Amino acid sequence: MNIHAIRAIYRFEMSRTRRTLLQSVVSPVISTSLYFVVFGAAIGSRMTAINGVSYGAFIVPGLIMLSLLTQSISNASFGIYFPKFVGTIYEILSAPVSSIEIVAGYVGAAASKSIILGLIILATARLFVSFQIEHPLWMLAFLVLTALTFSLFGFIIGIWADNFEKLQLVPLLVVTPLTFLGGSFYSIHMLPPLWQKVTLFNPVVYLISGFRWSFYGASDVGVEISMGMTLVFLAFCLAIVWWIFRTGYRLKA
Repeated sequence: MNIHAIRAIYRFEMSRTRRTLLQSVVSPVISTSLYFVVFGAAIGSRMTAINGVSYGAFIVPGLIMLSLLTQSISNASFGIYFPKFVGTIYEILSAPVSSIEIVAGYVGAAASKSIILGLIILATARLFVSFQIEHPLWMLAFLVLTALTFSLFGFIIGIWADNFEKLQLVPLLVVTPLTFLGGSFYSIHMLPPLWQKVTLFNPVVYLISGFRWSFYGASDVGVEISMGMTLVFLAFCLAIVWWIFRTGYRLKA
């Protein structure tokens, strides 16, 4: 294992975040804070409690997960697509760096950025609503696994995309709607019985439900099922990445 190669890729990607701090960190935090102001303070004060939790506190895990998913995908997809776009991918492909080390560097950096952002949003939420974390270790486990899984997913999108439009296609048209419909702002038990069953086909439901359980000990889906689905999606993404490097699919510019 070439630790120096992993460290070089990781440090380069993390330094890019520091150079674009306003776009990478400040902008998502401000956007999420507006959700807390509108839904948590303004609308939340008029809503009844859900599972014994005030509405403002109830949406905290969902909003953190929303930012985590979108930023994980965005960071990882842009990180691997940009070298293809400018042609510097050949430097990586010609270097003595294995596919595992490339994935570890890019995905590790993207996941790190997303985890840091999620923790910042978690701290920011304290300024708007009062909430508790009953199972902090489970919360960190879901946070890390989700960031890692969707960073891998974003890595796949970055390799698949051959222009900037495709780079935004899946996050905007698939991931964001699934997140909004996955229980970020409501409990799926509030839906009619038919739609409750339909919603269970949305994989994001399990991520948000498990993450919310770590906060309040209540969820729409059992925490074991949520963790199992998270691990299944992680394994699926790992399998796709393995196939990409085995076949050489679109690794060149």
